[in-house]
Amino acid sequence: MQKTYDLIVIGAGPAGLIAAGRAAMQGAKVVVLEKMEKPARKLRITGKGRCNITNMRPFNEFIQEITPNPRFLNKAFGSFFNKQIIEILDEMGVETITERGQRVFPASGKAWDVADGLVKWAKKQGAEIYIHCPVTGIIEENKAVKGVKLDDNTEIIAPCLIIATGGKSYPATGSTGDGYRFAEQLGHTIAELRPSLTGIETHPSFPQLNGLNLRNVNASLYVDGKKVDEEFGEVEFTDYGVDGPCILRLSLKAIDAFRSGNKVHFSIDLKPALSNDKLFNRIERDATKGKSYTVNMLLRDLLPSQLVSVFLRHLKLSSLKSAAELTFDERNALINMLKGFNLNMRGHRDWNEAIITAGGISLNEIDSKTMASKLIDGLYFAGEVIDLSGNTGGYNLQIAFSTGWLAGQSAAEKLKER
Repeated sequence: MQKTYDLIVIGAGPAGLIAAGRAAMQGAKVVVLEKMEKPARKLRITGKGRCNITNMRPFNEFIQEITPNPRFLNKAFGSFFNKQIIEILDEMGVETITERGQRVFPASGKAWDVADGLVKWAKKQGAEIYIHCPVTGIIEENKAVKGVKLDDNTEIIAPCLIIATGGKSYPATGSTGDGYRFAEQLGHTIAELRPSLTGIETHPSFPQLNGLNLRNVNASLYVDGKKVDEEFGEVEFTDYGVDGPCILRLSLKAIDAFRSGNKVHFSIDLKPALSNDKLFNRIERDATKGKSYTVNMLLRDLLPSQLVSVFLRHLKLSSLKSAAELTFDERNALINMLKGFNLNMRGHRDWNEAIITAGGISLNEIDSKTMASKLIDGLYFAGEVIDLSGNTGGYNLQIAFSTGWLAGQSAAEKLKER
């Protein structure tokens, strides 16, 4: 490895690879320093190994899925958006398909192909990528970047630096929060870091339901008894509580409220297509099937089999009781539970299971038009290290691609000015 470059990129994840490729494309001499044994380690396991690359929703709908300030991304998305990343992958031989919800995946179903495609693209543009190169510190003089120090005390000199180290989620892939430490040492403010898009620990929990996946249900989030959000789709029971797309999308609001000391609970409508009256009429109709038609049979007609024993226990009903003998109050209690299966939040999963990190380097200290630090000359940020996070559906990877592109482009332009 040479010791002098135009631009150093810390982190060979999606943001770092796109940033490096874009800068090299414009003639910059770029090196990417990755501490792990392989580039894009986290990307290779994302989406349970399938990799939801981006989302094809139009801009105005897309930004509604991002917090805390989606308009910060106007320039980044305007420079490089969903169609552009698909074009790059196509150029590298990675075909894509668009599925339900406008979510884009590799046609092969393999996240590995996306990672390898991005690595090849960055190298094709002229970027050098080095693995097993942990950065231990940033060299800075007079509020300007001068280079970095590696763990073997080697110094690599460059007038521009992009921090694209990712967040704190899935630390085994190398996302251990290094970028926040570097930024803080250089005077940047870090918005509170917390896990997002992660499972919720509940009371009660139902270990016997572990793996049960409920489809076409409605999950509502309540804070201090007030409904604050809801999601329609899939909920998965786990040995600790609940997970699945609906819960993941509600998790950040739930975690923020819970950490603030509020009482948080989830209510799952197992029959969102049926009103209380329609359910009552259905139960009344089913009860006319005769005395041999038991409560157990009734529940099996209404619910996945794993939930039957849970309902029987909670409602204190005998499985052998005839459905025709259910009292008015018992029928109403059953309907209320079908329309509101309630679970109190008692915690959330940690960094090892969270898909992304919420919080990060303050947006107030980054120029949204260039991704440049407002505090240190020659310093840029890209990807999850920034205080931006999106919902499930490809939004977070697109943030990484777009901020990476803009950071790489801006750094290259700054170098040309010099």
